[in-house]
Amino acid sequence: MGRSLALWTKTLSFPSRNSPNKSSKHSITTSINTSSCTIFAPATTPTKDNITPASTPDVSDCEKDKDIMGSVVYCIHHKEGCKWSDQLRRLKGHLQTCKYDALPCTNHCGAQIARILMDDHVRYTCIERVIKCEYCNGEMKGEAAGEEHSRTCPVEPIHCEAKCGVKIPRRMLAKHKVTECSKRLLPCRHCGRQFVADTINSHTTSCPRFPLTCPNRCEIVTVAREDLEHHIKHACHSMLTSCSFKDVGCRFKSLRGKQMDTHMEEASQQHLTLMCSMVTKQQQQIVSMKKVINNLAVNQSGTLIWKISDVLEKLEEGRHKLCGDGLELISSPFYTSQFGYKLQASVFLNGNGSGENTHVSVYIKILPGEFDALLKWSFSHSVAFTLFDQSEKPCNIVESFVPDPSWENFQRPSTQPDSLGFGFPKFVSHETLLKKRQFIKDDTIFLRIKVDPSKIVAV
Repeated sequence: MGRSLALWTKTLSFPSRNSPNKSSKHSITTSINTSSCTIFAPATTPTKDNITPASTPDVSDCEKDKDIMGSVVYCIHHKEGCKWSDQLRRLKGHLQTCKYDALPCTNHCGAQIARILMDDHVRYTCIERVIKCEYCNGEMKGEAAGEEHSRTCPVEPIHCEAKCGVKIPRRMLAKHKVTECSKRLLPCRHCGRQFVADTINSHTTSCPRFPLTCPNRCEIVTVAREDLEHHIKHACHSMLTSCSFKDVGCRFKSLRGKQMDTHMEEASQQHLTLMCSMVTKQQQQIVSMKKVINNLAVNQSGTLIWKISDVLEKLEEGRHKLCGDGLELISSPFYTSQFGYKLQASVFLNGNGSGENTHVSVYIKILPGEFDALLKWSFSHSVAFTLFDQSEKPCNIVESFVPDPSWENFQRPSTQPDSLGFGFPKFVSHETLLKKRQFIKDDTIFLRIKVDPSKIVAV
């Protein structure tokens, strides 16, 4: 190597020893530094021009240099771990082989690397090293070329971008996406909709356009799943079908076509008879259902709140009625209980009998009920009529009575009752109704009829 003595001596270490020379360590170092240019100066051929008295070395200086070069020193890489120590003159030769001495990288990357680390550097860390691909065994020089190859190596196995879980060589990825990937989109060949490849089989089991064989094995080979029901009901000629009048009682069955058409022509009278019979049954059912509905709508609490509107108009109409009974208003029927007596109230706004033209008359009568055979006769519940005062501080008019058991109107009624009933011909005078209090409000009055089986005295 071309190192100068001055460079070596900057890092030299001397082992401690007893020297015959009485001079100090400091004097030795100084002599080395001052004479370094003489010891390793390049050899030249003496000529007449370059020989001067000053260039002739003193004999004593040469002896000193020999003594210094014979000094025992450590390798300049002592701190890195080199155990070599010998005479200074042999240091240069040692450095030619010292494994801790730095050399330029053999790949010419510009780095100075210790001899002991050169192999690892050249193989693993040098930016100009030869890189061998572990997949395709191709060789690239330089780290940048290796990184570029790692992104494009056709043999390197990579995961499918569709996340199907498959790892496949890069060069086969395009084909995999199109023909093999379980997450690729495939169109259903029947309905045209697209599905992921691993779910298209499950779609087939419910695809509305999937062709199915007609269960009747008719001349139509296959029918789309969504059309099969309609085909069986309306189009399949191998299906044994019932007559269209089966709901009214016709039990004829045959294949579609001429046989069914013949039946429809020949059995028209029979079909008409069946239809008439069905209409009769439906009418009876309607009547029965209306009766049930009416019974459900009937008041069964024993108390009726009767709202009478357009009072003044009806009062005036009653005054001009040709017959002497005036205008009778009839309430809806009500029951004393769920299985009790059936009653109905009536009102004459212009009065009836002794109260005609001067009073409002109220009556109640017993109607034939569904449970009359189970009830106790004669009727004995107390009955109270209440005309509500609609002012803020009401003062209602109340009249009541307890039926006389000997009176014919409280016996079990016939199926065609025509009796007036029992009540009060002079319930309230017209003067009181029209001029006192506020019994009429918004041309409306409210009348309560309450039947109480627990009271035997009028209230």
